[in-house]
Amino acid sequence: MSDQTSTHETISAISTPPGRGGIGIVRLSGADALSIAEGLVRLKQPLEPGRAQLADVMDVETDRSEDGRGRPELHQGELIDEAVVTWFKGPHSYTGEDVVEIAAHGSPVVLEMLLRRAITLGARLAEPGEFTQKAFLAGKLDLTQAEAVRDLIEAQTLTQARQAASQMGGSLSRRVGPVKQGLVELIALLEAGIDFAEDDVEVTPAEEIARRIEEIRPALAAMEASFRRGRVVHDGLTLAIVGRANVGKSSLFNRLVERERAIVTATPGTTRDTVTERIALDGIPLELVDTAGLREGVEEAEQLGIARSREALADAALVVVVVDGTEKLNDEEQELIASVAGRPAVVAVNKCDLAAIEWNSSVVEGIEAVRTSALTGEGIAVLRKRILALATGGAAAEPGMLTSLRHHRAVTTALEALDAGAKASAEGIPHEMILIDLYRGLWALDSLTGQTTADDVLNLIFSTFCIGK
Repeated sequence: MSDQTSTHETISAISTPPGRGGIGIVRLSGADALSIAEGLVRLKQPLEPGRAQLADVMDVETDRSEDGRGRPELHQGELIDEAVVTWFKGPHSYTGEDVVEIAAHGSPVVLEMLLRRAITLGARLAEPGEFTQKAFLAGKLDLTQAEAVRDLIEAQTLTQARQAASQMGGSLSRRVGPVKQGLVELIALLEAGIDFAEDDVEVTPAEEIARRIEEIRPALAAMEASFRRGRVVHDGLTLAIVGRANVGKSSLFNRLVERERAIVTATPGTTRDTVTERIALDGIPLELVDTAGLREGVEEAEQLGIARSREALADAALVVVVVDGTEKLNDEEQELIASVAGRPAVVAVNKCDLAAIEWNSSVVEGIEAVRTSALTGEGIAVLRKRILALATGGAAAEPGMLTSLRHHRAVTTALEALDAGAKASAEGIPHEMILIDLYRGLWALDSLTGQTTADDVLNLIFSTFCIGK
């Protein structure tokens, strides 16, 4: 976002998605929002704060004369549309300024006409995220809440929407608050000991510093641990379904996506390319990748599919190795299972409804195994639970989870600063030096909520928003 942006300018944008729809909204924010809006439509009643009013959208022409504010005169012509206009008087609005929203029918032609007319009357086209940035700068939102607005707009699952709504309500800010308070109190205690040493103010002993840091640290550590689940809720993961030909990978894939997405036949090598589908597993976005069966000595087209399968296996965050429960593992399967050892993986022992071999062990070649039948659905629920546990690392959902790398870096920096301060205190380092570590931790937490965030970081964050929000 431009460093030249003035907080006194009135901005405008179409706040609904591009294309045709039942409703389209043009939003204005700024000191002249009300007067510009009154020039865009023919109101049937004067606007009142917080009340929606009917208005006519008229075709207009611009001449070279100006009104009393030095703006072009607009001459109204034929009726084009009807709209509902709402005025949110500052500071009781989203941005803290006067905000006017004109809800017309969702014709791109009408909405663009209103926007162009607003710019003619003195508004400026809003940049991506500028309305929310104004809300942040006005103190309506902290930075974690502002980021949650974007996350809610981009949510693809109900769990993502709930997480974003929780963060918009300040759940993460509330977790950070007590930690910052404890850190500020410790800093004040050490500063007092330094500033008033000659007034016989007692210097804080190392034991007291260690105790206070240990009181602060668990809450930060819990936040840091929440990143594992928060990250997968926010970003999702890729899961590759791999195995040799004709073990039922595509049938299992179809069971997990709950529709006939991949072609299934009894002929080995039916799947010759990767097939992907996005699903939500307990609110966790997963991209499932069905791969070509791994085998040797096949024609060129299938060989290319197998090469892509190996690429998908290498790139996937989670792996389901499918084996045929009616046959013993061959050398190639053992090598495949060994290759994913140490990664989040599960073995699906498929065709258990036909199994002639006893698969009593819940572990195959050191990896947890689940007996499944893609035909009957047996074991699919258990497989889903195992995939979910692998995705989240067993971490439970909780309010105020860390969902972005920026959040995680801020919290880990604060933890490192506290640990450095505790170590310095234990080694008898002067309090002036300990304070450097403690302030570093405080600044990291301030950057989380946006109190000390640099302008270039703010510009980067808000540039990822859609225009009109």
